[in-house]
Amino acid sequence: MQPVQHADFHHLSGLKRAQRVWSLAWPTVVTMTSYTVMQFMDSLMVSQLGGLELAAQGNGGVWAWTAMAFFYGVITIVNTFVSQCVGRGESQRAAGYAWCGVWFAVFSWGILLLPMAVWGLPTAFEAMGHERALIELETSYGRVLLLGAALNLAGKSIANFFFGIGRPKVITISAITGNVVNVIGNYVLIYGEEGLPALGLPGVPGVSPMGVQGAAIATVIGICVESAIPAFVFLGPQIARQYGTRSAWRIDVGGIRDLIRVGWPASLQQGNEMVCWAIFMTVLVGRFGTEHLAAGWIVLRYMHLSFMPAVGFSVATTTLVGQCIGAREPDLAAKAAHTSLWMGVVYMSIWGALMMLLREPMVRIFLGAGESGADLERIVAIGSSVMILAAVFQAFDGIGIVYLGALRGAGDTLWPGLVTAGLSWILVVGGGWGCAVAFPRWGSWGPWAGTTLYIVALGAALAWRFERGPWRNIRLQMTARGAAGDAAAQGDTAL
Repeated sequence: MQPVQHADFHHLSGLKRAQRVWSLAWPTVVTMTSYTVMQFMDSLMVSQLGGLELAAQGNGGVWAWTAMAFFYGVITIVNTFVSQCVGRGESQRAAGYAWCGVWFAVFSWGILLLPMAVWGLPTAFEAMGHERALIELETSYGRVLLLGAALNLAGKSIANFFFGIGRPKVITISAITGNVVNVIGNYVLIYGEEGLPALGLPGVPGVSPMGVQGAAIATVIGICVESAIPAFVFLGPQIARQYGTRSAWRIDVGGIRDLIRVGWPASLQQGNEMVCWAIFMTVLVGRFGTEHLAAGWIVLRYMHLSFMPAVGFSVATTTLVGQCIGAREPDLAAKAAHTSLWMGVVYMSIWGALMMLLREPMVRIFLGAGESGADLERIVAIGSSVMILAAVFQAFDGIGIVYLGALRGAGDTLWPGLVTAGLSWILVVGGGWGCAVAFPRWGSWGPWAGTTLYIVALGAALAWRFERGPWRNIRLQMTARGAAGDAAAQGDTAL
């Protein structure tokens, strides 16, 4: 893979520049929707069992992902280091950072995620005061996802290596394959021999239906397939010759320290934001009952479908900006970021229009035969009203997502992490709780109003940070491998 062609990118027209960005972004867009599509399909297929099962799948999934997000933030920085290595023409150093991400994933899983799967989840759900039937279902779903988290996180490290070298199509193929496996596994394991008679779909003879837990098992199987394909390519002869992937497997303390040093703010940002979202959904929205939870999870699944492709633009922007910074081309990095920005905002705005115009039929898709007429119509009414707010903040979400990727590509991670943490607690949790208490007649619409303010404020803050430009002066100094493999990593994370 060749880095961005610096000489002519400066002089390309806006359309040609967009085409250049899109050539890198579209496989990344498809890839970044993979886990989201798995969760979306889990929700859609579990929703045929009833609102309780839908709420349980959402709650279990969000807390499992919240735990993983703290470590995923560090692993995303693999892209930053790899892309900057490529930009400087030091491709042989890139694979070492992918392996550091793999080892970081394994250690994180064994030390923290495995105990959370065994003891943490049921304790947390009981503390939230959920009903016993809901606790059992949401625990079973989240526990399976956490048991498979080591493979999930390790696979993301390899994926970020391919993003960093500009070959995301490998990950795209694996993502599509993994999602096909997940859908098939869902049907077999959720419904088993019972099938879906309400829709005229037959069961699978000899397979006991597993319901919500079956959806989680199918997701982990899909993740296994999705992770295996890029791992084989990563260790294949072509990539091994070019990047030394087979010889860089040894544990490198200095390299892991590099990732943590630069990546901990990203982990703070992602993990903290997920904690706030999890509290928002399971506590603030959950206080208004299962119907509000079911409606909220329906809206959130559509939000995930809308913003994860924008996250794909963000990852592509991280790669482009990282390569440009590695080549000492900050002006080119800004042009790449601005091109990705308008593409992401246009996409998100289209989603906003669809959510506004089609909000009621979009909610109804999730409501199966498990609900009575009155319950169904109440969920539709709640979900449709919340969908209006989600439509309003789509464009602002796109702004924040793309600018975050641009800042990350330059190694500017501390300021965005702190600002995201502060705003999420103040507006998502604090604002949501305030609206829920002060305006209980609004129902869950009140907490959602606080979230809308958060997304608008965060987008504005990240835009200000990037355009102000302190990222232009950041220089990542990476730990040298070999004789100096244990040398201390230094770096400027300017505030």
